[in-house]
Amino acid sequence: MVRVGLTAARLTEAAAEMADEVGLDKVTLSALARHFGVKDASLYSHVKNLRDLRVRVALLAAEELTDRIAAAVAGRAGKDALVGFADAYRDYALEHPGRYAATQLQLDPEDVADSVGFRRSVELTYGMLRAYGLTEPDLTDAGRLLRSTFHGYIHLELGGGFGHPRDVRESWARSLDALHVLLENWPSRHDGIK
Repeated sequence: MVRVGLTAARLTEAAAEMADEVGLDKVTLSALARHFGVKDASLYSHVKNLRDLRVRVALLAAEELTDRIAAAVAGRAGKDALVGFADAYRDYALEHPGRYAATQLQLDPEDVADSVGFRRSVELTYGMLRAYGLTEPDLTDAGRLLRSTFHGYIHLELGGGFGHPRDVRESWARSLDALHVLLENWPSRHDGIK
């Protein structure tokens, strides 16, 4: 019996929703097949395997996240752009924890070669950082600093790792203030730690 409407896009969207509800690690082809009321084998005409499905979720999430960031930084520069970028990033991760987890998967270059979301993410990050007067290799270093700071904070927040009664949003705002000051005073390559 052919299931009308079962497509790779529909499977990807359902897997993304499932990931947000139960966690990316609990998204399996069997669970997805049960969701649609079909046998596991029915999915293989639409996705190659579980890895392919997770890559598709990562690409979907990257596009959604990048669209949010683009809207948040449009017409902004400096601290305003940094705060818009960071808040859009954090809000997306908190609203869609499973999809966000997919964006953190290690993907092969061929997986992302045609991805508008991943390419645009780099462009938006570098565009924001250029407003601070950064050029390579500092653009890459600063981009890595922001990603690791944002991801670390969000990972701890999602996991309930902030037990202090201070509002985590206040700490987030202060962290962005500190990042802004750091970016404005980025050390030259001659000031490196010895």
